[in-house]
Amino acid sequence: MNAQVETKPHPRIEATNDFVVKFANVNGSGSASANELFARAILRMGVPVSPRNIFPSNIQGLPTWYEVRISERGWLGRRGGVDLMVAMNPQTWDADLKEIEPGGYLFYDSTRPLPASKFRDDIHVIGMPLTAICNRTYADARQRQLFKNIMYLGALSILLDIDAREIKRLFAEQYKGKEKLLDSNVQALELGREYAAQHLDPIGLHVQRADNVGDKIFVDGNVAAALGCVYGGATVCAWYPITPSSSLAEAFQKYCMKYRVDPETGRNRFAIVQAEDEIASIGMCVGAGWNGARAFTTTAGPGISLMNEFIGLAYFAEIPVTIIDVQRGGPSTGMPTRTQQSDVLACAYASHGDTKHVLLLPEDPHECFEFSAQAFDLADRLQTPIFVLTDLDIGMNQRLTAPFAWNDARDYDRGKVMTAAELEAGKDFGRYKDVDGDGIPYRTYPGTHAERGAYFTRGTSRDPYARYSERGPDYVYNMERLLRKWDTAKSLVPQPILRGTGGEAHDGVIYYGSTSPSMSEAIELLGKQSLVLDTLRVRAFPFPDSVGEFIRQHERVFVVEQNRDGQLRTLLINEFGIDPARLVAILHYDGTPITARFIAGAIAAQMQPAKAKENAA
Repeated sequence: MNAQVETKPHPRIEATNDFVVKFANVNGSGSASANELFARAILRMGVPVSPRNIFPSNIQGLPTWYEVRISERGWLGRRGGVDLMVAMNPQTWDADLKEIEPGGYLFYDSTRPLPASKFRDDIHVIGMPLTAICNRTYADARQRQLFKNIMYLGALSILLDIDAREIKRLFAEQYKGKEKLLDSNVQALELGREYAAQHLDPIGLHVQRADNVGDKIFVDGNVAAALGCVYGGATVCAWYPITPSSSLAEAFQKYCMKYRVDPETGRNRFAIVQAEDEIASIGMCVGAGWNGARAFTTTAGPGISLMNEFIGLAYFAEIPVTIIDVQRGGPSTGMPTRTQQSDVLACAYASHGDTKHVLLLPEDPHECFEFSAQAFDLADRLQTPIFVLTDLDIGMNQRLTAPFAWNDARDYDRGKVMTAAELEAGKDFGRYKDVDGDGIPYRTYPGTHAERGAYFTRGTSRDPYARYSERGPDYVYNMERLLRKWDTAKSLVPQPILRGTGGEAHDGVIYYGSTSPSMSEAIELLGKQSLVLDTLRVRAFPFPDSVGEFIRQHERVFVVEQNRDGQLRTLLINEFGIDPARLVAILHYDGTPITARFIAGAIAAQMQPAKAKENAA
């Protein structure tokens, strides 16, 4: 069956280095490798890409998608809409067709003819008999499936002007020393290219070499956070496997084998334990932190639920521990392979009683590296659990980001630790005594002094010298001291980033984490409608006073987040006593990463009526 680009009355989309391609595949079909090669080849041509893998929580058989944002300008968030759909999954055909922009393109396997009713009359259809070509070429069923993916990669390289040399270089790197596999993949690529060159007409989407990648690196947030833990001095990791955080612990082990093995003795200078469950893993980390090690666990929402009692112990007994939560859709099992910012409240107030926990909110892999390293300093300085809240979108999707800064001479901030010499000199040691007015007491490491500096670690109430006490004044002293420590933390955590309009905007917007890439583009889209906003990206909790000031300076503030209940908005109202009516929730929670068009559309719907009244006046 010869297939051509069908001519439709709707004008076709014309774009160079600025379009969205989405692959619709079946999980377990081997498509992931080919789709990633597609993204990496364009990246090698100097054009920024931002791919996102949307996959099911089973091994094979269910639908999976791979969406690639190609943007020479460097937009890294999802835009919304699809310009070229590569539809390889009959199960999702109808839904996939609906996503294509008018004038966009549909590429599909045309081996089996489909009725006209299965298409849209405002898109341009590109049919290629992939299965028929594979059946003619390969006898083995698995080869037919795998090489069909490489074949459509070859066809796309012709249609989009992707340099095939870059794909072949990637093949050479992937199959180094495996020439047989290298040759067979190159052959399949060429089969696709030859067919496309001979039978398919050019389309309006093109990749053109550019120079807009520079020294940026291409890495996912879990790997970045793992390396940040190494850089931050972590030597203990106890964890239990859970999507989407497991690859973080696995990457930490890989980097420890490289950087934490004594070169002379060959002995490991780290301990990694895959515990029997999340409760055991956090217990091990709390114990290691009490003993002076820098320890962390990595988990997701269900793990946080199980860890609450130990988190409360670490908070009240004031033991340093770092918890990296790669958030996913909840509650309960929820959507294990979908993204959400769903654990903000669960982590901020984890455990029973009056607790408040420090949250770090990275926007990308670069901040995953930085904040993970910083978390250990904060945990030691503040003697408390520190949460790094990333999510599946950041954690499991590769992103272009600035290189990591690594300083071998970096000093760790171990906080207030009383030494043997100070104890020997008779310095007063009260484990829970505030001597500096910042709420942070001194601690000692086990075995610091043979006779002095010991104390009983307990989760019960006590006096400033760690002696058991049920006296109301002792309990109140301790709880108020913890609040002073909380206030101290405001100046130590990463500060928010403000982008103002010089007083032009009456409204503002607050956002955080993985919403950031799409927000940047959304602000530009709103500007094209003459809708201007000041923006504030919150990077940590407790909120510095500047966050409250930002809210007070604006008539209305939109709070954009990826959960149903507006969890950051709730925190803002609770912490600042803000009138809820002044904070307008913009919420996206279907499990897919938020898009620039969604943000811009939701905010514009709120702002345009007021803008119309202003213009009329």
